Amino acid sequence: MSDLEAANEGTSIGAHAASVLAYLDVVLVVLAAPVAIALGASPLGYLIAAGAWVLQRVLQQLDRRWIAGRGGDARFGLNLVDGFGRIWLLAGAIVLAAVIGGRGDGLTAALVIFCVYSIAFAMRVVEGRPGGSRP
Repeated sequence: MSDLEAANEGTSIGAHAASVLAYLDVVLVVLAAPVAIALGASPLGYLIAAGAWVLQRVLQQLDRRWIAGRGGDARFGLNLVDGFGRIWLLAGAIVLAAVIGGRGDGLTAALVIFCVYSIAFAMRVVEGRPGGSRP
């Protein structure tokens, strides 16, 4: 294998690892499901919370692309609406789980969303400011 091929392969692996890290929260919420359910978590609450989390991440990516094409004055307001809208989606999932399944399902949904949100928050802190600029 030539140095160029090795460099391209290393870049490809690095890009793949970066994309996995960008969606680490989604990967973990999916992989943790069987373990959490085996340990006694409510399947309905977990399914609703995981589904809401994946949905809000999809919406986040679509919204970021859409907002990026808008003018500078509009971006701030649109980002604010986007952030609050996705939080309300997650809160609604917790309420939905509790209404459909009961307190245990609502508690499971709340704990799943709390854990995965904490992971996503930690990932954003580690990433730093968008564009890589530091104070």
